[in-house]
Amino acid sequence: MMNTDRKLRVAVLFGGRSGEHEVSLMSARSVLSVLDRNKYEVTPVGITHEGKWLTGDDVLAKFENGMLDGLHHVILSPDPSEMGIYVLRGETLKRLTGVDVFFPVLHGTFGEDGTIQGLFELANVAYVGAGVVGSSVGMDKGVFKDVMVANHIPVVDTMVVLRAEIEKDVAAVIEKAERMGDYPLFTKPANLGSSVGITKCHNRSDIQEGLMEAASFDRRVLIQMGVKNAREIEISVLGNHEPVASVPGEVLPSREFYSYESKYVDGTSELQIPAQLPEETAELIRDYAVRAYKAIDCAGMARVDFFVEKDTNRIYLNELNSLPGFTKISMYPKLWEASGLPYNKLVDRLIELALERKAERDHTSYTYRSGA
Repeated sequence: MMNTDRKLRVAVLFGGRSGEHEVSLMSARSVLSVLDRNKYEVTPVGITHEGKWLTGDDVLAKFENGMLDGLHHVILSPDPSEMGIYVLRGETLKRLTGVDVFFPVLHGTFGEDGTIQGLFELANVAYVGAGVVGSSVGMDKGVFKDVMVANHIPVVDTMVVLRAEIEKDVAAVIEKAERMGDYPLFTKPANLGSSVGITKCHNRSDIQEGLMEAASFDRRVLIQMGVKNAREIEISVLGNHEPVASVPGEVLPSREFYSYESKYVDGTSELQIPAQLPEETAELIRDYAVRAYKAIDCAGMARVDFFVEKDTNRIYLNELNSLPGFTKISMYPKLWEASGLPYNKLVDRLIELALERKAERDHTSYTYRSGA
């Protein structure tokens, strides 16, 4: 933790220009509820669907209710000499507050994909979570799987197609997908999470609809083979240089797969923590999770999702989420709670890791003089 007699100034960012905007609001409410006001001076900042940054009294509640009257338009300057959050009034900027750590609770596009991390890097501020590379590679399911293959980590067979290909000749795309193997196939946006835009496809009619749905959320679409008779196992990872893995948990979906509705709407899916797995299988999954985390230069936190075939215990890494759902009932914090780290202490640890990573960046030289 930063050596200071004053409270640590933490700005929590939520909302955002993403299909996961509403999930972000749920995560933010949980994070804000446990930040110790005796240790932290907290500034909540909401980002609208259109990308406007707002703060003020009851900002989260106003975002939840869709009533944004009375909030202030704020800006984070990318200029390191002007660190902090600024209020925009007309054409005048006035500093609202300094910030020691930014805590983005922004899932999906423009929050988890390296874009806002690039802004933080330009501004030279501490922030929770992975950097630009870890965020962007973790977010892009197609690139991520290529990196896993290069690191000899087993993944399900996939292919990536462009929205332009789907719009030009969807029948050709479907034929190409069917050559991978039998149905069911899954279609999903390459850059999104929380199961938004994912379709389980049992036939040509399904896959055509699924391709169109996924393409509405991203210009790149992933088509993935289904794993028959599979268990869905998840691991939480925490740390910077020396990441550690939680106990494994199992998702018991109430629908055909762990959909957005079963996660956040009806809440009917069950979580089994710890997952009932042979010890050697559990250890191998935890090892794969840490290896994947290191391979993409992740930092802070990630949830790593796996499929395990019931008959053979064969393991497939499915994806890594560098800013996973963070409500108190989300798998990421629940796995750490089961591993001995309660929710409020987990949030404290993530802030500490953000400060550690910033201190390391401060040792990096960005100038070079020949002959010096």
